[in-house]
Amino acid sequence: MDRADLELLLAIRAHGSLAGAASAADVVPSVITKRLAALEARLGLKLFQRTTRRVVPTAEGEALCERATGLLAGFQAMEAELQERHKEPVGRIRLAATFGFGRAWLGPALAEFQERHAQLDLQLQLTEQLPDLAVEGFDGAVWLWAVRGQRATEWTGRRLARNQRVLVASPAYLRARGTPASIEELAAHECLVVRENEQFDIWRLQRERDRAEVRVRVGGPLSSNSGELVRDWCLAGRGIMLRSLWDIAGALAAGELVRVLPAYAMTDADIHWLAPHTASTPKRIRLLVDFLAERFRGEPWKLTASPAARPGSRPRR
Repeated sequence: MDRADLELLLAIRAHGSLAGAASAADVVPSVITKRLAALEARLGLKLFQRTTRRVVPTAEGEALCERATGLLAGFQAMEAELQERHKEPVGRIRLAATFGFGRAWLGPALAEFQERHAQLDLQLQLTEQLPDLAVEGFDGAVWLWAVRGQRATEWTGRRLARNQRVLVASPAYLRARGTPASIEELAAHECLVVRENEQFDIWRLQRERDRAEVRVRVGGPLSSNSGELVRDWCLAGRGIMLRSLWDIAGALAAGELVRVLPAYAMTDADIHWLAPHTASTPKRIRLLVDFLAERFRGEPWKLTASPAARPGSRPRR
């Protein structure tokens, strides 16, 4: 059997008649009749049951049609991949990302990538809820956690960069309230929390020295479901917050914020590419993921020279 035979079987099943398959192929019905008869004779099987009104697959014909569907899809994917290797990528890429990271880091990166590949149409949807990527028609998402649970069987993932959430406060707050010298002392401070889940007031921190995890319950008079608002409160001197380095790199470099308890951090905030499982990944998607991995590999938000908070210290300008 060859590809033309497989296409013939699917055309007859789809149209329900030899005449319909002949019309779609722009040939006379006798051509389809002879081709089907020759195929059945070669296989020694009856593939279609003919009635006065319709042609329907036999059990053997239906099984063969199902295999033909998969084989032809494989042919098409292989051809598309080979064609893409020899031409500039074209088409649409539809992505999802969180508002903060999408605006600050992903948006500028996508603009540069599109400039390199002018025939691509990039669509970025910013959202705080990770969508069902396949159902809602997304090619992928740039998100702040890896594939877990049931989605691990349905999605693929790749870490684009490491990131961590760190404790920070403004110099004004620390001058007024003092700098905590231990995790336990956080309970006596006004902590600014983001209401992201049911346990928003429990910070799970990891000690850098030995990776030991500690949990501390925090609280304060100000909390919000908006991380950007919590960051603004922190900059205004209203408390201590736990925030991703990519979001506060500029403020740390400028001395508007300083690290608190720098030996501790939350390490579950790496940057990941997430996408639905597919039989073949288009060239435009492969190019984009490789570009983002290279762009974020050096963790541009991680400024090692940022000042760490010390009792009585003032930020460097």
